[in-house]
Amino acid sequence: MKKIAGLWAVMLAFSVFSIPVWGSEKLYIYTENFPPYNMSSTGLAFEHNGEGVDGLCTERVKAILKAASVDHVIKLRNWDYGYNRAQNKKNHGIFCTTYTESRASQFKWVGPLASNLWTIFAPPGTNLKIDKLEDTRGMLYAGYRGDVMTEYLKERGYKVSEMESDDLNPKRLELGQVDLWIAERLAGPFFASQQNVEGLVPVFSFNNVDLYLAMNLDTPDDVIQKLNEGLEIIKKNGLYEAIGTKYGL
Repeated sequence: MKKIAGLWAVMLAFSVFSIPVWGSEKLYIYTENFPPYNMSSTGLAFEHNGEGVDGLCTERVKAILKAASVDHVIKLRNWDYGYNRAQNKKNHGIFCTTYTESRASQFKWVGPLASNLWTIFAPPGTNLKIDKLEDTRGMLYAGYRGDVMTEYLKERGYKVSEMESDDLNPKRLELGQVDLWIAERLAGPFFASQQNVEGLVPVFSFNNVDLYLAMNLDTPDDVIQKLNEGLEIIKKNGLYEAIGTKYGL
């Protein structure tokens, strides 16, 4: 009996340690309200699980996670909260995150999931003509804290009035509280429509960048590999393109 018990103990220990690391890792993934890329499907400010989160990037991330067979939770929060969790906690991530040189070493990356064209919006009825970003120097932008576009402007000495989120910025622009609003070419009109703001004018676009799922640096490499393999699977089977077509890409 002692020999049998000992054999079972050895077999149990072997079975525990032979499970693939990626199979035992649960991922906690955050996003923000940034339609049409990520958004609440119920109109709430926060969502506690993936069923309540929709959008172009969200659908692609869900498809990747399913193809990779990785256990996960998806939650919708404000940007700062999710970004800080992704920076500081193992197996936590955030999407859709702009890949930049300054961020490259701060995360492990899965993607690209989509692209993002930075666009400057002016108030309805504007006659403003912009040929280059420098033409807006001295004007006051609407932006939000932690956003890569806001940081880009601030680093170059442009004036930005920052909010906690982008939701109210279209209305601020319409009311003349700011001169310009920097947003994404597709997302900007969505935010404006949510605030019943119409007629904002895209006066200049620049810096077409890639959007990714950014994972905490302590996330195991084989998990990241499995996720990127999942991305390749949905590209090959046509699901990646089909999701883009659904959102007009």
